[in-house]
Amino acid sequence: MKKKILVSAMAMCISSAAMAEGVSRAEFQALVERIAALEAENKQLRQSDTVAANGAVHKHDNVVGTSAEYNYKVLDHAEDTNTKQLYQLQALRDGKLESKLTLGGQVTALANYQKANEDSKFGWLMRHPTSSNQIGEEVSEAVIHSANLNLTAQLSDDFSAYMELLYNPEQNFASGSSITGLPRNNVNLRRAYILWGNLEKTPFYGSLGKMDIPFGLNDTVSPFTNSTNWHSFAGLAYGATLGYATDNLHMRFMAIQGGAQFRNANTSVEGSNVPSKLNNFAVDVNYNFDVSSDASLKLGASYQYGSSYCQGYVDTPETAHSTFPALIPGVTVNTAAQGVKHFNACEDNNPAAAVYSRYEDDKLLVIAEFAKTLDEWPGTFNPYLPQFAASDNTTFTLGGRYSTDVGLTDDVDFSVEFSRYEAGAAGSDWEKQDQLVFGASYFVTPSVNLFAEAIFVDGWVPLNFLSGGNPGSEVGTSWSSQSSETKVLAFGVQAGF
Repeated sequence: MKKKILVSAMAMCISSAAMAEGVSRAEFQALVERIAALEAENKQLRQSDTVAANGAVHKHDNVVGTSAEYNYKVLDHAEDTNTKQLYQLQALRDGKLESKLTLGGQVTALANYQKANEDSKFGWLMRHPTSSNQIGEEVSEAVIHSANLNLTAQLSDDFSAYMELLYNPEQNFASGSSITGLPRNNVNLRRAYILWGNLEKTPFYGSLGKMDIPFGLNDTVSPFTNSTNWHSFAGLAYGATLGYATDNLHMRFMAIQGGAQFRNANTSVEGSNVPSKLNNFAVDVNYNFDVSSDASLKLGASYQYGSSYCQGYVDTPETAHSTFPALIPGVTVNTAAQGVKHFNACEDNNPAAAVYSRYEDDKLLVIAEFAKTLDEWPGTFNPYLPQFAASDNTTFTLGGRYSTDVGLTDDVDFSVEFSRYEAGAAGSDWEKQDQLVFGASYFVTPSVNLFAEAIFVDGWVPLNFLSGGNPGSEVGTSWSSQSSETKVLAFGVQAGF
């Protein structure tokens, strides 16, 4: 109030002086309005350079900045898992990235308790299910599940570059090491590509580099635990993607490097798994229907020429089998790895197809997805268990999430999701693995999510040696188990910055 009185008094004094100099009242009023407009513009510019609490862009001479909400979404492993390029183009179009270089990252901290009914067989796939990671029938953790650093660079109006570093000791593929071993405690370049596109100019876009394969939905309604479809079919590979996106239609084609790729892609290159030929591909088409003003339904379908489910059953009895009559008469064991070895060479490609749907309104989200290989996975036939024929890989997910007011500042999300992985003939030890997840999450800010989950897993079917052949096992048996059960209680924080 005192400030307003002072300004009014100054204006009266200036007005009197101006009249004495022969300035008209209209001219003086125009001058005052101009000063007020300049003051408002200056205030807006000062505010745009301050750090916003809810993840707004920070600008430093329009060269380097960050956007917490953008970085959270582009690094989120649960939603929009293979459509990051489209999200980035939309963010550029909508002015969410106002700096030449946008830096950021995320950290996911996790505490959990797991209980299994069989020794060292924990089926929760957010941890690699091997005895190098978890032993006994009860385990507990307070860990960093993953951490990322990422950079988005605007090279021109039509070109941008993206790179993402990942630290993930709990899901790192390094074998024979624990989460505190050096092989699992490394940082790798998870994704990196050059992105061409400008949605204000054209609906076409393209990317070249290391990126997610456009196959299936592979999302989850759970706040943390990925769906079984994601674990089975989410792909990561070198390649080139061409996309077309309108408000409702989204189409993508990716030429994928052959051989064994980082995740879920393998086509033979002259009988080997060496990635030296561009001989694999995937295509995805989805359409978003406007059900009402606040509700939409997405329907999609995908095809991939070469999935990762193509290896045969390795069997070299002369060099890798041994009988110890002095210990167990007549029992033959595998002294070296036999059976399925993931990422090994394939004799032929095994294509896969997927269909999916996603319904969303202002409170409810429902997803459904079904994916399968179109041919049998040769390695699911164990010649020492001939009663079980080779099987294709079939996976499906059904989940729902509802947002409701529980008295906090914002709504809390409650979710339930069931997914199944089928890999073997009925009655085999590697027939299937089921996952049921109950979740709750609360966003403290748009980039900080607190979550809790209760997870129930029936079955234990690791990809390597799923139909038998793991070293030290008896020939004619499999370490997979249909009687295995895992129960998990998990709490965590996922924070983008």
